[in-house]
Amino acid sequence: MPQSLLRYTNILSIVGDLIRVQVPNLTEGNARANYGDLALIEQNGQPYSMAQIIKIDHEEVSLQVFAGTKGLSTGAAVCFLGEPMKATYSPNILGRIFNGAGEPIDGGPALEQDPKVEIDGPSVNPVRRVLASRMVRTNVPMIDVFNTLVESQKIPIFSVAGEPYNRFLARIAIQAEADVVVFGGMGLIFDDYHFFRNEFEKAGVSSRTVMFTNQASDPTVERLLTPDMALAVAEHFAVEESKKVLVLLTDMTSYADAMKEIGVAMDKIPANRGYMGDLYSQLAKRYEKACDYKGAGSVTILAVTTMPGNDVTHPVPDNTGYITEGQFYLHDGVLDPFGSLSRLKQMVQGKETRDDHAPIMNTMIRFYSDSVNAKQKQAMAFELSSYDLKTIRFGDLFKERFMALDAAMSLEDALDLCWETLAECFEPGETLMKQSLLEKYWPNKAAVGVEEKELAAAEA
Repeated sequence: MPQSLLRYTNILSIVGDLIRVQVPNLTEGNARANYGDLALIEQNGQPYSMAQIIKIDHEEVSLQVFAGTKGLSTGAAVCFLGEPMKATYSPNILGRIFNGAGEPIDGGPALEQDPKVEIDGPSVNPVRRVLASRMVRTNVPMIDVFNTLVESQKIPIFSVAGEPYNRFLARIAIQAEADVVVFGGMGLIFDDYHFFRNEFEKAGVSSRTVMFTNQASDPTVERLLTPDMALAVAEHFAVEESKKVLVLLTDMTSYADAMKEIGVAMDKIPANRGYMGDLYSQLAKRYEKACDYKGAGSVTILAVTTMPGNDVTHPVPDNTGYITEGQFYLHDGVLDPFGSLSRLKQMVQGKETRDDHAPIMNTMIRFYSDSVNAKQKQAMAFELSSYDLKTIRFGDLFKERFMALDAAMSLEDALDLCWETLAECFEPGETLMKQSLLEKYWPNKAAVGVEEKELAAAEA
């Protein structure tokens, strides 16, 4: 009998979605059982589910069962397939929706005959990486103006349960200037899955979108495969077709919780708060797929990471902060301008964007910071100066025009609106900006000239 048809029936245990099977003479290479490879689980002579090898210990092989182990008996049989997990990759996957195991769930035609690519491969050779230098436009002013997203960047959205982070992620998927958007949802409730699907269809962007979704009711094991599926497909679009690919993932904390659940079932020794000791390396392995390829396209990753109890020191956001190049803080329905940071924004500001980008960004944040301080003084019944009153008015306009999640405008329109907002609240000299920029961009050019003459007269 060929090795591919050998069946092993000595199942030692079934714990959660994991099974352990004894494989005689495994160390002698008589079985096609390799770490990460697939296996077929059969029960009563009928296929039950696919599984993946996650541990080999002498003659014991541990497998994750994709369909879960509910109803599975110790009389089942395991057949090793001798190949790793693969995802379908072809032009036919655009507009399609897959589950965490890579199977179509949108009612469309089957894709068994389409080419497959391995998932969970190594990160790209650093020699083939290009220094980030191109902006990813999202038409969200709090990103484009104040925390510019750059191609090949990996950046999380830190938020808490109940915040509209999924709605925000859908807006970015619809508005972002990308050739292909690959969405990976982990542990989604049905309402969220339905929301993403409907939003993409209504906005007419399904033709450039690929969705991999693991719902909360699906097996936990598939939650671990979802980001690998999404990233493998994104990588091939970027390398083979030179596409500008944006990968959106939600929620990486759900992914980490699935790793913790599987680790406990495997009797691994937990580390901080029950998470496994390799949490950092497992997260980094996925985030490092973000890359700008030499002579090809790029992969940019934007991933939601929820913070249980709004605790940024929780292991998942804490480890994520060491891997990624900044973060967006989504609190109280807005992107926090103080906590948010893009460490690569200086790579494009003033180079690919207008010369006033960085100065106007810094000035707006400075005035908004002053407005927050002024409102604190107002709340404590301190006497307010005329400057405090100006900053309070500015802060209200800033929140309304830029921080609202439904604010949508191009970068150039947002920069012009920044100048208009400054002109409504302050005199040109109060901005402390270069005279050349004031003369070029200040809405009322005459005001700049008048103030310059007044200053000269005062000095005389």
